[in-house]
Amino acid sequence: MKKLLLYLFLSGFTVPVFAQVTDSLTNDINALLDSSQSTVKAPKQYVIATFKSTRVINGHSVENVGKGILDFRIDHRFGALNSGVTTFYGFDNATTKIAFDYGLTNWLMIGIGRSTLYKEYDGSLKIKLLRQTTNNQNPVSLSYVGGLSVQSLPAPQLAAGDTYYFSNRVTYFNELLIARKFSNSFSLQLMPVHIHYNLVDSTKDHNDLLALGMGARLKVSRRIAITGEYFYTFDPLSNVGGQPVYNALSVGIDIETGGHVFQLFFTNSTGITERTFIGQTTGNWAKGDIHFGFNISRVFTIIKPKGFENSRNKIW
Repeated sequence: MKKLLLYLFLSGFTVPVFAQVTDSLTNDINALLDSSQSTVKAPKQYVIATFKSTRVINGHSVENVGKGILDFRIDHRFGALNSGVTTFYGFDNATTKIAFDYGLTNWLMIGIGRSTLYKEYDGSLKIKLLRQTTNNQNPVSLSYVGGLSVQSLPAPQLAAGDTYYFSNRVTYFNELLIARKFSNSFSLQLMPVHIHYNLVDSTKDHNDLLALGMGARLKVSRRIAITGEYFYTFDPLSNVGGQPVYNALSVGIDIETGGHVFQLFFTNSTGITERTFIGQTTGNWAKGDIHFGFNISRVFTIIKPKGFENSRNKIW
């Protein structure tokens, strides 16, 4: 009888103590798990499709093609609308450019092109420096684009003893692209630009030109967006070929069609390279010196991503 009473007494004492120890241990484990989970950072989510093409209209956008992707571009500018019916309002005349952009990595894109205006060849590279995040930790996207262009027209007639150097044909540009996608429908981009002309037409002009561009995109449907672009030049060239120089203004629409991005627009610039459309635009919107144009972009996969190496598709 005494043993039974002693057993009941010890059981009533040890069970609450064991329960308290177990509850305390459980609370400590839960607190430790909560603490470790709070220190794990969620992966960054980047904003995508600030623009739907690597170009706003004439100028670059912050978008790059991905690694292993080739973008084949055809850019076309007709003559001025105010040229009248004799040129069918500019459709008899045209400036064209064929270009290729390729993604070496997801942050580095290189490009080459050839334009009929001045028989000009150009090359560029674009680097993604910063990408906008959905949590606004990075509120903007930032890219750098730089390049050069070379005219291949015959050398002009010079006085005896003078030499027309190859360097006279070369122009360089450097540009920052600062963009923010404010919503699914609206994006805005600022573009400070520096252009260096090795040769200018007049001694009044400086070889270095500074400009500030602004581009915007307003999405109006699933596949259609309105775009606009304007470049203001500080201390512009006095003239180009005897014609006054104006700031470049372009407005248009983007149409997405599968692997294509089709851009239709009006612009006062005939040129398609940075040297021409930023610093040497001679068209005047007020006088109807406006050009209808279009850009066609078609992308091809050259190097397939991991996991698709054995796919039988050659273009996707």
